[in-house]
Amino acid sequence: MSREYCDYILDLLSPLRGVSAKRMFGGFGLFKGGLMFAIILDDTLYFKTADSNRADYEDAGSAPFTYQAKGRTVTLSYWNAPPEALDDESALLEWARKAHQAAIETQDKKPAKKKAVKTKK
Repeated sequence: MSREYCDYILDLLSPLRGVSAKRMFGGFGLFKGGLMFAIILDDTLYFKTADSNRADYEDAGSAPFTYQAKGRTVTLSYWNAPPEALDDESALLEWARKAHQAAIETQDKKPAKKKAVKTKK
């Protein structure tokens, strides 16, 4: 994993203010406002998708990030950024904004975490 590529992407996304990277799962997670909206793996940028923006990625010919686990393919809701977006800073920022919005949308749909209940013996 190239830290240089991550720094390059962070520089491109700097107009969004508050974007940070955290090393995770052999790559980086990109966060804004406490929500992960992108990942970088093998020098490829993937943005968070939801119902509101997934068709944009399909139309651009992008694909979701997948990996193999226990003999099956796992597909994440992160799709590779279209190559042309990486050539146009304003386009990249728009893709990133929509990915952050997708992270907000999916966060709102997650069920609340249940507190552990202590049982008396």
